[in-house]
Amino acid sequence: MIPIQYNVRSLAVRKTTTIATALGIGLVVFVLSTSMMLAAGIRKTLTSSGRDDTAIVLRKGSDSELGSVIDASEVNRILAAAGVRRDAKDAPVGAGEIVVVGAIEKLGTTGIANVQIRGVTAEPNGQASELRPEVHIIDGRPARPGSDEVIIGKRINGRFRGVELGKSFELRKNRPVQVVGVFEANGGSYESEVWVDLDTLRAAYSRQGAVSSVRARLVSAAAFDTFRAAMEGDKAYGYLTLRESDYLEKQSEGTSKFINGMGTLVSVFFAIGAMIGAMITMYAAVANRQREIGTLRALGFSRISILSSFLIESVLLALLGGALGALASLAMGLVKFSMMNFSSWSEIVFAFEPTPQIILTALAFAGAMGLLGGFFPAIRAARVSPIAAMRGG
Repeated sequence: MIPIQYNVRSLAVRKTTTIATALGIGLVVFVLSTSMMLAAGIRKTLTSSGRDDTAIVLRKGSDSELGSVIDASEVNRILAAAGVRRDAKDAPVGAGEIVVVGAIEKLGTTGIANVQIRGVTAEPNGQASELRPEVHIIDGRPARPGSDEVIIGKRINGRFRGVELGKSFELRKNRPVQVVGVFEANGGSYESEVWVDLDTLRAAYSRQGAVSSVRARLVSAAAFDTFRAAMEGDKAYGYLTLRESDYLEKQSEGTSKFINGMGTLVSVFFAIGAMIGAMITMYAAVANRQREIGTLRALGFSRISILSSFLIESVLLALLGGALGALASLAMGLVKFSMMNFSSWSEIVFAFEPTPQIILTALAFAGAMGLLGGFFPAIRAARVSPIAAMRGG
């Protein structure tokens, strides 16, 4: 076999073409990596708040909280079912909530965007309840029960007009509310929501006597089947019961598939161009190195060795570009990106999520581009006649 040092030296000698081709492949890898990182970030944002030991009850036929309506009188019945955890005061750990979408002016643009607003049962001490232990106030204070005060997720803090600590905005026309606190929720989708007292939201949106969903913390993840059987056993009520983790994962499917699909489609088109560029580079290398190839053949290297050497050189070139693209994509981990969540039709802020698997997949894709782009030039090199090559040189 021809030493790999030969291929490295060849790439170093042809600096201009090597850099140009590597940058083209690097661009493909950057696009592919960032699209996969964004899709992973979407899944993490929408699922990280989901718990296997928490159940969410919707009206049957609804695919999200926005389209679900449950009579408020049914909340206590739901929370009294078998399998629901009870706190130190023997009260069930759970609550009925209302979810709506409000149109708020987005800063930095000339238009408005939808923001998900959740009506929750306010807590006097403002600490995260047993229902959502991951939620914590990080700035300001909790909203007072029954007041026109709201708390907001940290990812939307300052992204919308008035949605900022100490400022106010209209929950609905002629219904201003004051932002008194900012909370975090382990990077989950709640951080892109506005939380307001349940009764205040009911009054603003005329939702008296109803909730969108009921969340119940179970004694354990294994108690879910017992709870679901109790909920769905009586067909007269028409409940749909899901694990919170399964529900949130389902909510992320549409958006993440769209991002992955668009990223893959763009990457494929870019990859075709990059492979053509790699192929042209390798064809030029073959044409300019006829004497070298003839000398290698004269020294006894077989056609297979020549073919393998040029394929290795093409793959090394692609991996060089892939490494550059993957390295550049890691910087996207610092970027926050807002877009429409297709399941709720509201603005949600995502973060790019770099993972070792994504980087390895992108590098493997780069290697495959190098292999495909260098295949035909390598065959041409392997077919060069040593005598004709020496005479042509």
